[in-house]
Amino acid sequence: MSYKKVLRGFMNWFVFFLLAAFVVTCCMLLFVNIIADTLGISFTEENISAAAKLTFGNVILISFIFTLIDTIRRKLMVDRPTKRIISAGEKITNGDFNVRIEKFSDNGGYESFNSIIDCFNKMAEELGSVETLRTDFIANVSHELKTPLSVMQNYGTMLQSPDLSDEKRIEYAKGITDNSRRLASLITNILKLNKLENQQIFPIVRSFDLGEHLCASLLQFEEIWEKKNIIIETDIEDDVIISSDEEFLGLVWNNLFSNAFKFTDEGGKVSVSMKTENDYAVVSVSDTGCGISAETGKHIFEKFYQGDTSHSTQGNGLGLALVKRVVDIVGGEISVESEVKKGTTFTVRLKRGAFIGMEKTD
Repeated sequence: MSYKKVLRGFMNWFVFFLLAAFVVTCCMLLFVNIIADTLGISFTEENISAAAKLTFGNVILISFIFTLIDTIRRKLMVDRPTKRIISAGEKITNGDFNVRIEKFSDNGGYESFNSIIDCFNKMAEELGSVETLRTDFIANVSHELKTPLSVMQNYGTMLQSPDLSDEKRIEYAKGITDNSRRLASLITNILKLNKLENQQIFPIVRSFDLGEHLCASLLQFEEIWEKKNIIIETDIEDDVIISSDEEFLGLVWNNLFSNAFKFTDEGGKVSVSMKTENDYAVVSVSDTGCGISAETGKHIFEKFYQGDTSHSTQGNGLGLALVKRVVDIVGGEISVESEVKKGTTFTVRLKRGAFIGMEKTD
């Protein structure tokens, strides 16, 4: 293969420079002839033929020397960095996202290639991060799907026992129902999060009373707080109108309230407040639950992250990731403050006016 490339390169050089030598020789002879006529000098055919041959040979020799120099230059300055980049690109194509290209010396005339290498290394780093997230996501989804399915399978097997009491039958049936709901919730959250991240669904903006919206969302959990004897405290300003997507924000409140009641022990307290600060409506949801550590707080909005594994059977680690994505889409901010064994407070800041780029509908 290399022999054919060398032969093809030589043929290209030979044809090109043979033509160039012919043209240069003709031009030189024409130039000399004009000068000779001007000065009244005459040349014999032998002199002209010898001059033509010498000129032609010199052009061929000089062109060959420059071609050789240019070939060496290209091998060092172009082909070498190009091969290094191509080799790294092939490794990335084969799934090796840890590959990095070493930059060339700054004083070697490789500035352009070093810029390309910088972009390539950044791309490889981003692809590696995406691949890690994808792998973790698949692993976590597989685990989250497998757990309720295994429980349902076990309960289904036990339900087939002919001498099963009515009490056990109801217990096993309830276990199947609870895990099927958990599985449905997981799949629903995955689909919602996927659509949000891929911008397949868009907010529908309208004006509504945020206080009424919060109270309506909170009342959906009345049965839970009564069952656990949880104290509810509310401090919600009246007549706070915002322009946003009501359904989107419903996802936020439902997940925050669900977490608050889930992690608050019996007899604890959940507080909900909503106040205005300049052009913002600030909503806080607090609980007296187990709290989270500072390290957990750094990852709390990541997919499938569950800081308290003792409550992992009650959730799937997607709720807060969904909350964060929704708050980002509607142009808000969310933060968390927590202390272990004392409780957690989530704070959401929303602009009271319509957010930029979305049409408002009343």
